[in-house]
Amino acid sequence: MRTEDHHRSGPLAGLRVIDLTTSYAGPTASMYLADLGADVIKVERPGRGDDTRSWGPPFSAGGVSAWFASANRNKRSVVIDLRDRRGLAVLRRLIGSADVFMENLNPAKLQALGIDHPTLRAEFPALIYCAMSGFGLDGPDSTLPGYDLAAQARSGLMSVTGAKGGAPQRVSTALSDVITGMCAALAVSAAVVRQRQDHQGELIDVSLLDADLAVMAPRIAAYLAGEDEPAPSGGTDSVLAVYQAFPTADRDLAVAIGNDPMWQRFCTVVGLPDLGADPELKDNAGRRRHRDRLVAQVTAKLAERTAAEWQKMLGDAGIPCSLVQTLAEVVADPQVVARGCLLPVPGTGGVMHSVHSPFRFASIPEPRNSPFPALGAHTREVLGEFGYAAADIDSLLASGAVHEGRASE
Repeated sequence: MRTEDHHRSGPLAGLRVIDLTTSYAGPTASMYLADLGADVIKVERPGRGDDTRSWGPPFSAGGVSAWFASANRNKRSVVIDLRDRRGLAVLRRLIGSADVFMENLNPAKLQALGIDHPTLRAEFPALIYCAMSGFGLDGPDSTLPGYDLAAQARSGLMSVTGAKGGAPQRVSTALSDVITGMCAALAVSAAVVRQRQDHQGELIDVSLLDADLAVMAPRIAAYLAGEDEPAPSGGTDSVLAVYQAFPTADRDLAVAIGNDPMWQRFCTVVGLPDLGADPELKDNAGRRRHRDRLVAQVTAKLAERTAAEWQKMLGDAGIPCSLVQTLAEVVADPQVVARGCLLPVPGTGGVMHSVHSPFRFASIPEPRNSPFPALGAHTREVLGEFGYAAADIDSLLASGAVHEGRASE
């Protein structure tokens, strides 16, 4: 009997993915594919498995990394020793019967193992091959290792992040990895459409740098169009003049004014009619020129009431705003709770959670949420599905070419 319901319905039901990625970007991508119904087989190395299994604290009482649990739901784990000739043969057999192969290994290592794209393409022309890397498959730095911090720095993202007048800062989450994972899942899903129509394979090249450049697209476009080099601005926006957090009588409130009518409503609601009537502030270009004066007056006015009061008044007037929430507030936010954005990891007693994928399908009313796999928990099960006889599986396990783990953490 299968230990997980990995064949539940979804738009990608029936899709088989062999995932050789580690860390966070690749596992995020394959998790989103699994959320949509794909059967994701996570291939891990003996002993340690995915790097993320050791990222922490925090760890659960059973030693499970919260980071790992957050990016590996709905998958099965197979442990294969790729240094072993028999183990490598097992991996190639899995790939040959799969629709998608995902990897984030060094190109030289891929070639040495015979699982680089040209080799696999010649043997399996219908295979979708998704290569994930720090800087892409070509260019002078294609062989460099890549991590979130390096991508944020190189893409210019850090150069515009931080306190006004202060040093550049990293966005304090694994932004590059998550965005790259989303991009990879989108690209794989698109390639699957063509694969199912005409059995044509694809090479997909996704990198952390490219993903962060996509995040920076509006800033890059403005700079190339003649805008000054942007710098850290303390949460303000270089294009929109009133698009930032303000201190109020008790806490910070973010206010986003995106057009001229909204500016007029804002001035009326907060009691700044002089600003609303000022011809120099009638459009965003003028408000940008006089940003310092404008912000000073708005700051003084918003300090007169609490953030909750302003939020109610501005919200009623159709002006986007939000409390600058802590994570303690985020996880209890009524909208977050109502939409089921936080998924308790089964079997952890509510101690560990992952976050719902950032899309919802009407045909999937209940999100697929099987727990992260224990290391090697599905080795025997998967090999049996790929045609290995029980005696052959026993032989592979005995030789160390593959490893078997517990069925659950």
